[in-house]
Amino acid sequence: MTRRRRRARRPEGEFEAVIGDMAHDGRGVARIDGKATFIQGALPGERVCFRYLKVKRSHDEGVVTSVLEPVPDRVAPRCAHYALCGGCSLQHLAPEAQIRAKQEILLDNLRQLGQVEPERVYPPLVNESPWGYRRKARLGVKWVPKKGRVLVGFRERGSSKVAELSACHVLHPRVGRLLPALSELIGGLSIRDRLPQIEMAMDDARCVLIFRVLESPNEDDRARILSFGDRHDIVPYLQPGGPDTVVPLQPPGIDLHYRLPDEGLELGFLPGDFTQVNTGMNRQMVARAMELLAPERGERVLDLFCGVGNFTLPLARRAGSVVGVEGDAGLVQRARENAERNGLNNLSFHVANLYEPLEGAGWLQGRYDKALLDPPRSGAQEVLPLLPQLGVQRILYVSCYPGTLARDAGILVGRLGYRLLGAGVMDMFPHTAHVESIALFERQD
Repeated sequence: MTRRRRRARRPEGEFEAVIGDMAHDGRGVARIDGKATFIQGALPGERVCFRYLKVKRSHDEGVVTSVLEPVPDRVAPRCAHYALCGGCSLQHLAPEAQIRAKQEILLDNLRQLGQVEPERVYPPLVNESPWGYRRKARLGVKWVPKKGRVLVGFRERGSSKVAELSACHVLHPRVGRLLPALSELIGGLSIRDRLPQIEMAMDDARCVLIFRVLESPNEDDRARILSFGDRHDIVPYLQPGGPDTVVPLQPPGIDLHYRLPDEGLELGFLPGDFTQVNTGMNRQMVARAMELLAPERGERVLDLFCGVGNFTLPLARRAGSVVGVEGDAGLVQRARENAERNGLNNLSFHVANLYEPLEGAGWLQGRYDKALLDPPRSGAQEVLPLLPQLGVQRILYVSCYPGTLARDAGILVGRLGYRLLGAGVMDMFPHTAHVESIALFERQD
């Protein structure tokens, strides 16, 4: 019989620490007796007082109680709920310093994990304003009998509990100011304890709220939700089951779309579809992608993980032909509709799981000059060996997680014969530790 390991006792009281680095989740990192301690609310270069939250074998965790020697980039958080809410992690750091830190995280990942160094570091793409940018989000909902009310918001930091919020400054104001009103609405429903989540989806002008319901609302509930939508210019949808069950509360619903003005394009999407949360940053990102990949007439371009065509359609404006591939059949259907909506006929879309072996697919026939990859957090490791086989000379990789970008960059450079021409970050999620980045690779002669 194995002996159960005794859990280490958490030290009580306050302790001092000097912060050396920033972790990938935005916490400060101190070395105490040689052991890493991740401290929420601390910044590199600061001396702080903190209390322990958890003691583990590999590392400890804590939270700042006071800052003894602040760095110049420390600022007062705008949000009154910042210490509790897990929706943000970097409001105590000036926005310009946040993006510098994210750039360094990207470069450090490339060096340490991928063992590669970009030949050029691109200037960061930043927001006109770092507030009210989120047009997509999932909010927790919880009926709390002891409080006698419903809570609506992000989860508490390090907890599954829903934070009690009066407003949110990173959500678009259409929803960020509505949290108390949503709490009151749901508190008056017969299914107030059977509604665990609300998902918001906005286009350039309109807002949809998807109410996840574990029990069908009655007629009075429906009337209340519809009246709320009319008062606040919100279109309510219901989701009784999985993602494919999302339906408008009052059919036919609305046609959501966003514009890429510089491209002269308009792309439609459904409320539950994946689209970028930050419309302004997405426009900048598309522009930089076109500049770096530089597709030309006569070239054939491959767009992997293409979604609703966010990059595919702009590529088709410039290239001879474009092929988009995506694993979600619904997104592929929307991409085809978007091509038709915009009068583009030099592109085609295909459904394929890019994490499984690909054999005999029609889109694998022939050669491609260039490729664009925009994978999820897990990266694109499985599909990378196809690229040199297809003759791809230039690759633009858009990443939402620097760890897998660094891993894949190591494969492209170390095994597949590409150079890392450049890399840089884009501030898609201000005030969070999320790092969105872009990297350009070219086949070596």
